[in-house]
Amino acid sequence: MEDPSSKKATRVFKKSSPNGKITVYLAKRDFVDHVTCVDPIDGVVLIDSDYLKDRKVFGHVLAAFRYGREDLDVLGLTFRKELFVTSDQIYPPLNTPATNKPLTRLQERLMKKLGPNAFPFFFELPPSCPASVTLQPAPGDTGKPCGVDYELKAFVGDTAEDKIHKRNSVRLAIRKIMYAPSKQGEQPSVEVSKEFMMSPNKLHLEASLDKELYYHGESIAVNVHVANNSNRTVKKIKVSVRQFADICLFSTAQYKCTVAETESEIKDPLARESLGIIVQYKVKVKLCLGALGGDLVAELPFTLMHPKPEDEEPALPSSPSGGEGNDLKSNDKLLEANLIQLDDTCPPPGGNNEDDIIFEDFARFRLKAGGETDA
Repeated sequence: MEDPSSKKATRVFKKSSPNGKITVYLAKRDFVDHVTCVDPIDGVVLIDSDYLKDRKVFGHVLAAFRYGREDLDVLGLTFRKELFVTSDQIYPPLNTPATNKPLTRLQERLMKKLGPNAFPFFFELPPSCPASVTLQPAPGDTGKPCGVDYELKAFVGDTAEDKIHKRNSVRLAIRKIMYAPSKQGEQPSVEVSKEFMMSPNKLHLEASLDKELYYHGESIAVNVHVANNSNRTVKKIKVSVRQFADICLFSTAQYKCTVAETESEIKDPLARESLGIIVQYKVKVKLCLGALGGDLVAELPFTLMHPKPEDEEPALPSSPSGGEGNDLKSNDKLLEANLIQLDDTCPPPGGNNEDDIIFEDFARFRLKAGGETDA
């Protein structure tokens, strides 16, 4: 029979450098975007002070978009664009307001368990950063798949700009994900008409969906109403679901050459920059009238997302819950590995719950043609 106390353990991912001199401890690999804020990236780095001597330890978070195969990177030209970069000094800790953030409960427990050579780190991702997206690789592709990926690094150096050596650095692949909102949006509907020569009336098409938000695996109910008051014959009705993937490498694509002119551009301050891969879904309804009559087309946009897990950890007090976006498909093993069960109640003095931590080696999950596998 399983011990009930084992369910209260906290699962923490860890990864060490090849020389074993620094080790990164991270609570989770997936960080949820709540539209207005993103779960912070917080953890602990365990260092060997005798090995560092006068050197420092830096943390680095990079969001990049790879839009070409690695074997095509020649002559210094890479099919990769950095979308977001942030760095911070982890050791020795800096005494600045930006770094003097209150420790999380897990950081306090880790530092107590690991000893005086454990130092915390804290990074924040802006909501404008795109969600992690991976394009399904073709069978036979062995390189890194295209898409938007995030990476957390911890390395030893004199400055943050020093060359990173593999032997004394740690790289962890993380993801920025979004879940479906708790409320449905406005029901999609559209009406279009078409006039014909020598016809007194129009051909009218009205289409609608039963809801705006769908989960993966759900059926899409499309309601189509055709009012044909023209003298043409509708020969066929086609309904299809289309996926659109827009590649956005730059935040702006406007180039102006006008001189001696005053103008201002009004931009919504709440609008988010669209970078990376933007995936959209639409239902297309098409009335075929034959070769001479043409077609009448109507499109209905909708949202396809993953629901928020019921046992998902609640956000920080300053972070509102709920969000929308795209999440990658994960198997049961990965979902189980991402869950960190914390006891919200304070342990009694002298109890052993503070040491009830399970360390698990951090393994990168790569998307292959057959699904996700360990790397």
